[in-house]
Amino acid sequence: MSDIIHLLPDSVANQIAAGEVIQRPASVIKELVENAVDAGATEIHVLVVDAGRTSIQVIDNGKGMSETDARLAFERHATSKIQKADDLFSLHTMGFRGEALPSIAAVAQVELKTRLKGDDVGTHLSLAASKFQSQEPCNCPEGSNFLVENLFYNVPARRKFLKSNTTELNNIVTAFERIALVYPEITFTLHSNGVELFNLRKGGLRQRIVDVFGKRINQMLLPVNVDTTMCKITGFTGKPEAAKKKGARQYFFVNGRYMKHAYFNKAIMTAYDRLLPPTEQVPYFIYFTVDPSSIDVNIHPTKTEIKFDNEQAVWQILMASIRDAVGLYSEVPTIDFDTEGKPEMPVYQKETGEVEAPHVQYSPAYNPFKQGRMGTNAGNAGEWEKLYGQLPDRPADDALSLFGNNEENAAPEEAGTPVGAGMQPTAASAVGAAPTTAPDEPQPMHYQFKGKYILTSVKSGLMIIDQHRAHIRILYERFMQMQQNNKRSSQKELFPQTMQLRAGEVDVFRLIEQQLTQLGFDFSPLGNNCYAVNAVPAGIEGINTVGLLEDMIHDATHEIASGVTEKLFGELALKLARSMAIPYGQILSNSEMENIINKLFACSNVNYTPDGKNVLCILKLSEIENLLG
Repeated sequence: MSDIIHLLPDSVANQIAAGEVIQRPASVIKELVENAVDAGATEIHVLVVDAGRTSIQVIDNGKGMSETDARLAFERHATSKIQKADDLFSLHTMGFRGEALPSIAAVAQVELKTRLKGDDVGTHLSLAASKFQSQEPCNCPEGSNFLVENLFYNVPARRKFLKSNTTELNNIVTAFERIALVYPEITFTLHSNGVELFNLRKGGLRQRIVDVFGKRINQMLLPVNVDTTMCKITGFTGKPEAAKKKGARQYFFVNGRYMKHAYFNKAIMTAYDRLLPPTEQVPYFIYFTVDPSSIDVNIHPTKTEIKFDNEQAVWQILMASIRDAVGLYSEVPTIDFDTEGKPEMPVYQKETGEVEAPHVQYSPAYNPFKQGRMGTNAGNAGEWEKLYGQLPDRPADDALSLFGNNEENAAPEEAGTPVGAGMQPTAASAVGAAPTTAPDEPQPMHYQFKGKYILTSVKSGLMIIDQHRAHIRILYERFMQMQQNNKRSSQKELFPQTMQLRAGEVDVFRLIEQQLTQLGFDFSPLGNNCYAVNAVPAGIEGINTVGLLEDMIHDATHEIASGVTEKLFGELALKLARSMAIPYGQILSNSEMENIINKLFACSNVNYTPDGKNVLCILKLSEIENLLG
């Protein structure tokens, strides 16, 4: 039998490695920018065309490479970072495995111009699909200039499954930000299709965070600085009022390398215990400095997951440092008992002869409900006549009927029910049938239970309506009707609010701006990724408008990334309806509950919210009788 095992060609092996290292255009930028940082660059410029599909260019002023190093850098496992296995446990650089450049060259066309500091002439290399096309001397600045074109041109399946340009550009911005936040001493620029997205000058860490995420975040940051023998933790955490349900800026860095760590994230959330609802997240920018031998960064192809030897101890230190930062810089007023040298405040003395407030004479035994056949009191009757002497006389039964206490008119099933007197159960037994009232009948009484549910009587039993979900369904259908009729209901802002967007969010906002306008918003650009919110949907009072818009843009980013754009308006309308809907715990009057019920049963679907949650249910009369035995 012949042998069947053989070695893969280098071109095939490089494509397999590229599948792990180079997943999308953002992966190329991450690898090339990290190499530029390791080369000691003080200026790094990134230029992309069509979100990296057409070309990616990274220019740096680092130390550059010699002719031999430039050629060898595209060989697999060729690196200057490690010499022996022990070096893996004392890494101080970003890239070290020597797979980035050969992986990029395996799935794209690459040109490199580089010149070593002190050399008169540089080197120009051209590669395509892991094959060298040409090599010649050239005149170029000191440093390196990588040009990657037609990414995945030789792997059509990979290129086909790339997301939209908006999504890929957002991933590029995310990768760019993760590196720029670690090195504030390096100047970074990012251009997309000739438009400048970032121009980050060197400065301090706080200034770099402000330059990346806007000026609004500056007033929300609390400094963190703890130095122990095990690790050093620096950076910033957010104030409790900066918390958001979605889209909070949360970053961990270890020895200058971005990482994801759910366990440490829980430590920070534990520090905010009882300060924040469990569903909200605070922004933070936490930088760990630890002994490289105590961590393992080589457990994931993208090196975003890092293993710590003593995670539990670091967890405790991190939680304590965050709790200390929040407590130290909290804006709680203090009581100062030191009055030395301060002006005396005279004690208030009640002046004699002061005018007294008028007193109202009333009879505490008077009760207007204990009249007529329920028992009449002569003294009470006199008081009633004094209070309402200007009104025409009316029988006692007529007055009692205003409150639904006329025993002759009360329905038998209503006596003693918690739903309320005067309720007329006329709805059909099927779920979805509205309780109706004849024009000459009094308005039905409804009962609100626990500030969450509306109880009302129907023919088949007791209907229970979730007030928040019912209002979501009402508002959602109103917004969808506005879109169909091409109408909107807006309310102008006396003082327009300012919304600062990230560079990666601008394209998403432009895609959904028309839908937001149909919902009732109105925007005007202010430059530098800022927009003024001039109008909001009517009835949105009391809501953080900018925070709501940021959440809507964040949700739209994921919808666009998953390719769901035809239902985008419905998702935005649902998000807005949830924010405007009556919250749990709000006390409603009988007329307000009646209004909700009437509007709910005018909807096309009364049983479910737009996202499929139950709005109402009916507790049948037979079930109630069985419960009571």
